[in-house]
Amino acid sequence: MRVTKGPAARQSKNRVLREARGFRGKRRNCWATAQIVVRRSKHQAFTGRKNRKRDLRALWITRLNAAARQRGLSYSRLIHGMSQAKIELDRRQLAEMAVSDPKGFDAVVAAVKAAA
Repeated sequence: MRVTKGPAARQSKNRVLREARGFRGKRRNCWATAQIVVRRSKHQAFTGRKNRKRDLRALWITRLNAAARQRGLSYSRLIHGMSQAKIELDRRQLAEMAVSDPKGFDAVVAAVKAAA
């Protein structure tokens, strides 16, 4: 007796077609095309999540460099001085401090200059 996937195959196809909702034209309702574009969209979403982390880190570094240069330091000297002063703040916290709490950032810079 020949066994087919039957309902399981239909469920799999429906899942992919449901994920293709919102696409235009044949990409939305043609199974073969939808399968390709859904797979590509998932790959691009995965890559985008990684790129967002990269972009945010670059933004934090840019902000830190600008804030440090206003106070007479370069970014690299700031980070090196923080390790010497044993200040354990990451770039995200520092960048937020530089934007929203300039007095706190000034205190960190003063500690870095004292340690160097």
